[in-house]
Amino acid sequence: MQRKRIDLPLHSGRCPFWLFEKMRKLAGLISQIIIEEKGPDFFLERLSSPFWFQAFGCVLGFDWHSSGLTTTVCGALKEAFKDLKGLGIYVCGGKGLTSRKTPQEIKAIAEKKGFNPEKLIFASKFTAKVDNNCVQDGFQLYHHSFIFSKEGRWIVIQQGMKDSWARRYHWDSQSLTSFIKEPHRGIVSDKFFLTLNLVDKEKDSLRNSMKELSQRAPHKNLKDIIKIKENQTQLPLRHRILIEDINPKRLEETFLITYEKRPHNFQALLGLEGVGLKTLRALALISDLIYGEPLSFKDPARFSFAHGGKDGYPYKISLPHYQKTIEVLERAIKKAKVERQDKFKALKRLHSFYKFS
Repeated sequence: MQRKRIDLPLHSGRCPFWLFEKMRKLAGLISQIIIEEKGPDFFLERLSSPFWFQAFGCVLGFDWHSSGLTTTVCGALKEAFKDLKGLGIYVCGGKGLTSRKTPQEIKAIAEKKGFNPEKLIFASKFTAKVDNNCVQDGFQLYHHSFIFSKEGRWIVIQQGMKDSWARRYHWDSQSLTSFIKEPHRGIVSDKFFLTLNLVDKEKDSLRNSMKELSQRAPHKNLKDIIKIKENQTQLPLRHRILIEDINPKRLEETFLITYEKRPHNFQALLGLEGVGLKTLRALALISDLIYGEPLSFKDPARFSFAHGGKDGYPYKISLPHYQKTIEVLERAIKKAKVERQDKFKALKRLHSFYKFS
């Protein structure tokens, strides 16, 4: 997967209601055209691309450089698909407390449509756990959107914050081969912080040794963590930073759980109740101390001219122009029901229409 970067400074405030309503309308129209022309799989594949998603948000008129693009575009899509019946795409989750309701929302849709939601609920919970605990870059998740098709394909778009910056994490089940080895479609941010990357594809041996250590007698692990903390001045800078906020006493109960449960692999270890970022970090440091397994510090992170942006960049939004786009797409969709193929050919000539209008 190619790694690229997008600058996402945190912006305060809310999206104006007048803009959100237009974003909802236009997002729905564009989504409908893509799904009817190319199918739901193509739509999800595009949406899971970090840069297509960014361009999509810019076309909708949101600030191209704002963290709010993520939450607002996902919110607009969720509202739009409440009206788009029969297309087979469902949008769950959102920002803050809404993100925690994602499993319930998936379950409610499953009960209505008659399918087993367990795999989707697992994917929703586990992707959040990976990005919070296995990519230890200091970004705390506050947004989680889970979008899936009736065939069971899913994507995740979630975002974390640190200081005045945000980082967005994209997942796509179609390209996913492992939840714990280079699982992301892309991660975007322009600010790099010290990152302990436990899903580095080259670190199978580290993950395996952490699993082995989780089955070790708790008092031995605690003894080694205390030893590491007592020798902080002799540790490399990165290790000193990673160890400084770990309290050995608080790890004792968790180590007892892992010792009793004896997880059979790293993914099972990650899925245990109570195993969080500090437990994983402690096991990684012990692995480095005992087995010489080096930690990975590779940071996996690496169109706004359609209608302008709400903050005036690259220019102020033109409401008549925005409304004209909505009306053109609405007419196209209505006429497409009668002359589908001819009308979509006309849509492809929209560029020429605007050029000479």
